[in-house]
Amino acid sequence: MSDVSVADDEAKPAHDGVMVDVRGVHKSFGPLNVLRGVDLQVRAGEVTVLLGPSGSGKSTLLRTINHLEKVNHGWISIDGELIGYRRSGDNLYELKEKDVLKQRTHIGFVFQNFNLFPHLTVLDNIVEAPVSALRRPRKEAEESARRLLRRVGLADKSDVYPRQLSGGQQQRVAIARALALEPKVLLFDEPTSALDPELVGEVLDVIKDLARSGTTMIVVTHEIGFAREVADTVVFMDAGVVVEQGPPAVVLDHPRHERTRAFLSKVL
Repeated sequence: MSDVSVADDEAKPAHDGVMVDVRGVHKSFGPLNVLRGVDLQVRAGEVTVLLGPSGSGKSTLLRTINHLEKVNHGWISIDGELIGYRRSGDNLYELKEKDVLKQRTHIGFVFQNFNLFPHLTVLDNIVEAPVSALRRPRKEAEESARRLLRRVGLADKSDVYPRQLSGGQQQRVAIARALALEPKVLLFDEPTSALDPELVGEVLDVIKDLARSGTTMIVVTHEIGFAREVADTVVFMDAGVVVEQGPPAVVLDHPRHERTRAFLSKVL
């Protein structure tokens, strides 16, 4: 039994430098249509920032990209590989959970509320996935974790527990944990929304450093200044559709659509 039907010329993942390819994605929860035919392409090494009011579908879109939410129609590919499904003829068939979990190792996800394991030290939080999911030797995983902690400015925190850290420090650990799997793309779901205002900068600085290093990222955020500085593409969503997208200088400074202008007038 197929989960998603597609036309014959669909579900053929394009590459040509496109790392994330979202085509015609619909997602509903009962009668509520949260995503209504979303198309999005993110090229390798680029940063795409998703803006929009609460309830516009931004976070749901992120969750469909790593198959935490199953799509009702359409498809998503990363680096040319369909996510969550295999294609047979005109239909897509859902993969087994173990195959989906393997795909997720290529997709880093940083949540709003850190989602660190409270019973594990900072080092063990970062080491756990490479050892269990990728079967890396623990010594190798620990060496990599210490390098990542240096990268996010927390080299001296390897042996403490999450509860001993500030929110900003916990989020930086969460970023290091996502990087430990060497993902092809990093997804950020409002990574600063749970932080006190004075801690926002330290997390955004880490994300900016990742952007400079060529990490492919999709970031849901309300930080307009960050979007202006870091994004290659800004995407404005409303009511489950992409209203407009383009370079920050265009979407933020010269939006074409009235809905985008109305939103920006309230947040700028």
